[in-house]
Amino acid sequence: MLTRARRLGVLTLAAGMLLAACSTPQGSGGTSPSAGGAGGGSGTVALLLPEKQTARYEAADNPLFSAKFKQLCPGATLDYANAGGSDATQLQQAEAEIAKGAKVLVLDPNDANAAGKIVTEAQAKGVKVVSYDRLVKGNSKPDYYVEFDSSAVGKLQGDVLLAKLTADGKTNPKLVWINGSPKDNNASLFKAGAHSALDGKVQIVKEDAMANWKPEEAQAIMEAAIASVGKTGFDGVYVANDGGAGGAIAAMKANGVDPKTKPTTGQDAELAAIQRIVTGEQFMTVYKPIKTLAEESAAVACDLLNGKTPDAAKFNSKENNGTADIPTQKIGVIGVTLDGKTAGTKSILDSVVADGFYTATQICTADFAGACTAAGVK
Repeated sequence: MLTRARRLGVLTLAAGMLLAACSTPQGSGGTSPSAGGAGGGSGTVALLLPEKQTARYEAADNPLFSAKFKQLCPGATLDYANAGGSDATQLQQAEAEIAKGAKVLVLDPNDANAAGKIVTEAQAKGVKVVSYDRLVKGNSKPDYYVEFDSSAVGKLQGDVLLAKLTADGKTNPKLVWINGSPKDNNASLFKAGAHSALDGKVQIVKEDAMANWKPEEAQAIMEAAIASVGKTGFDGVYVANDGGAGGAIAAMKANGVDPKTKPTTGQDAELAAIQRIVTGEQFMTVYKPIKTLAEESAAVACDLLNGKTPDAAKFNSKENNGTADIPTQKIGVIGVTLDGKTAGTKSILDSVVADGFYTATQICTADFAGACTAAGVK
């Protein structure tokens, strides 16, 4: 269970992300979405997100998608539901929307395989399904898929981590490796991408996965690794996301390991992660322009609601979900380090601040003001 202090921290993070995300300049982080069905369209679209453990869904994806959809399809209805990490809840939410008469589901699956039933039931009723952020599997064939380039995320994390360890003079460095949830298809792509960058160049002293993307799961894995190999038995930590990085770093600090000496990866550019990068506790994150993802997906949903075919020039890729090749739009990602001097990265100022995702004021709260001044983040 979350302590009161931790609950307040999560709420503060979410609020900060919401303010930052909603203030992002139009079109930042990627190409502007198509006009879609601007000014027309009626009926209902449902946005179904998977969980609240990851701050971005409530703080950024939902409000950004909603704002763009209402702009493009002002005559339509948008319903929103978050499954709270439950497959059964997500199925119930989807079935309720289908029964209500929704014409399009924008579905970010809590479990890639379990959500296949949602796609099958929706399409049997003539409902279009856009797989959002995570690819739906489970013997299904969603109509479209909008994603960040997940394999590129993992490879970028691996490349940047290896560059840092090499610069630090580490040869054949030893890594603790913490993957994302096996229920999430993206996690397997992050893992594969990272292995493609690091296999044969590092020693993996322990590899495990967060069952549900929870920081406390990463913390437990890291604690077990330290107990197994000792405080000096590893040189760096590959972690699939920022929440997990926070858990791993907490474990290091609790066990007398200075995380500044153990470069640690992440992704999502969560505010807490950016602040850890400022203090040196986390080495890098991957910034995924959520505004672009949300707005492009809103445009697709509006097109489908109006009976239009989404822009084929944007869906110029395909991802196979085990059943079929799904028309896919891939959105690029950006590696972020403090100063951007590591190959493949940009500085905090040149990435999340320049893009309007956060302001320096949001990053440099009282607890981080000194570190920000020292790092030139202002």
